Formats: sequence, structure tokens, C-alpha cells
Amino acid sequence: MAKLYFHYSTMNAGKSTLLLQAAHNYQERGMESYLLTAQFDNRAGDARIGSRIGIGREADTFSLSDDLFYKIKKRINDAPCACVFIDEAQFLSHEQVWQLARAVDDLKIPIMCYGLRVDFQGKLFPGSATLLALSDEMREIKTICHCGKKATMVVRQDENGVALTDGAQVQIGGNEAYVSLCRKHWREKVDK
Repeated sequence: MAKLYFHYSTMNAGKSTLLLQAAHNYQERGMESYLLTAQFDNRAGDARIGSRIGIGREADTFSLSDDLFYKIKKRINDAPCACVFIDEAQFLSHEQVWQLARAVDDLKIPIMCYGLRVDFQGKLFPGSATLLALSDEMREIKTICHCGKKATMVVRQDENGVALTDGAQVQIGGNEAYVSLCRKHWREKVDK
């Protein structure tokens, strides 16, 4: 039975690695999958999902103007497809998550979304909020704070390591800009 899945975490928990591993498992069993990632996130290269540990794979991209139901339907009509994988799912719009739910229900294809739950200010991303509301199954991917506790928050910092508390919700970056922390250490870092 097809379901909408949301695998969420903070930065550096291995979300993209797990996505690529799951897609590889499908491929190894002769089942093709459809990989999507946010068009504007090209840290691994254009139209590519990459992991910090060095593995990667080509992917189609989505922008906020795309209707994902029709994009997935077209892909299924073009060639067999056993599963859809979406990286950087926090960048989906509210409407796009509903389009994914429709694809699961009407096209009967499992869709696995991987993304951040909250931003650097501790606020839900719109795509993540809607995935938390609509997903059939959710899985938290855990990573740790420097103190050893589970990291649930992320701080955005400048080049000197000073925590930033204002700015656009979306700013593409990696270890140079973001640090995953437990709630206590996030509060200390941002003065909450």
C-alpha cells in the first residue's frame, strides 16, 4: 500500500545518505525510482543529491511553481517507477505537499520525503509543517549535539561563529553556516 513518508531531522543527521541508500536498494532489486531535490540547492551540483560522506546521484528538480502531482504522473507514464524520493522536502510549499498526498492516493506510489523539521529560529518550515500534518508515517533521524544529547535544533552562524537570530528562513549552506544543537545549547547560543 502506497504511503507518504516524512523522514526529518536537523542538519548533518544523514538524511541524504539514507535517501540515496534507499534508492540504491530499489535499483538493486530492479525497481526504478524517481529522485527529486530543490532546484535552488545546488551544493552537490545542479540536479544532484549529494551526501557529506561523498556519495551522490543525479536527480530531477522542483521549484515552488511546479505541480508535483503532474510531474510525478508524467514520470510514471514515461517509464516504470516503484517509488518517489524527495530530498530537501522542507522547501516544498503547503500546496506541493497536498499534491504529493494526492499522488500517493490516486497514483498509488510511495513517496519518501527527507528534510529539516525546523529552521535556525526554531520555526517549522512550511513544507515540513504540512508533511507533519499529512504524512502516513514519520521517522525522526537522530544526530547529536556537542554535549552528547539528541540535537533537535540548528543554529545559523556567521564566519566568526556568532549565532544569527534574524534573516531569511532559507539560506543554503552547510557546516560553515549551520550547527546542530540540543534545545538547551541552542537556547544558550541564541540567548532565549
